[in-house]
Amino acid sequence: MTDQRLNALAPQTAYQLADVTKTPPQYAALTPRWITRFLEFKGLEAGLYRVNKVVEGETPLDALCSQDPNKLDIPQGYIEYQAKPREYRLNAISTILNIDTRVQDVYSSPFDQTGEQLALGVESLKERQESQLINNDDYGLLKNVVDSQRVQARYGRPMPDDLDELISKVWKEPSFFLAHPRAVAAFERECTRRGVPPATANLHGGTFILWRGIPLIPTDKLFVDGLKNPKAKTGRTNILLVRTGEAKRGVIGLYQAGLQNEQSRGLTARLRGVDDQGLASYLLSLYCSAAILADDAIAVLEDVEVGDYYDYDRI
Repeated sequence: MTDQRLNALAPQTAYQLADVTKTPPQYAALTPRWITRFLEFKGLEAGLYRVNKVVEGETPLDALCSQDPNKLDIPQGYIEYQAKPREYRLNAISTILNIDTRVQDVYSSPFDQTGEQLALGVESLKERQESQLINNDDYGLLKNVVDSQRVQARYGRPMPDDLDELISKVWKEPSFFLAHPRAVAAFERECTRRGVPPATANLHGGTFILWRGIPLIPTDKLFVDGLKNPKAKTGRTNILLVRTGEAKRGVIGLYQAGLQNEQSRGLTARLRGVDDQGLASYLLSLYCSAAILADDAIAVLEDVEVGDYYDYDRI
């Protein structure tokens, strides 16, 4: 049999002289974190935010409305404030990142090793921030919805009627829905089944479906059965409807303004030093919280089933 080998340099050997095009480190757990783009944020001077409220009544102050000249008794009074308003203190999300300076010195081309490590550390803190904004036991949005603003899904599945009920709770300029991607998909199935596919809109660099003109924003921080990425076909979750903005007496995010070594809003990276083994240590800290300025600024649809599907050929 004739030897068919080429009288030329083999690809495996030539590979040793070739440049390899590389990517930066790919972190699959990163998400777009839409909530931090849609939510209005307010910078604080000293890490404390007090929400002063008026004692609720039918009207803040009684008034006379009459054309009768004999009715001259104009009501008098004043508007009462809450004696002990709620105060929000910023929460610190922190981690320490260690970097071998020898690695930085020798292996930083084409990518700066310290820069890549810090960038991934910052992204990790921002992911935790989004989760805390929703689930924190003290200031998390899900934990601070009053009972009167809680709605049960009528049949489990997220139906258009259920979202309409949420809108009736947050009817003063609602800004956006928040839902797990599987809850968004379940709602789309219900709309398809009824022949009313939602419109879409491009907002903040993304494309979202709309219901009654309000965008449905996906986030995996509204867990399904307590999990970000559930494996089961069925599961229960919640859907939030939020009005954002301080001027609208809505929901706002809070952060510390004017930080030294600020990497982004409310986030700092500080070099702690280099030890005897050549390990450089960086402290990453993100200061955040959230405040609900009025009870009707947020509502939640609870116990939403995400695992119902339809065989449309049989409908």
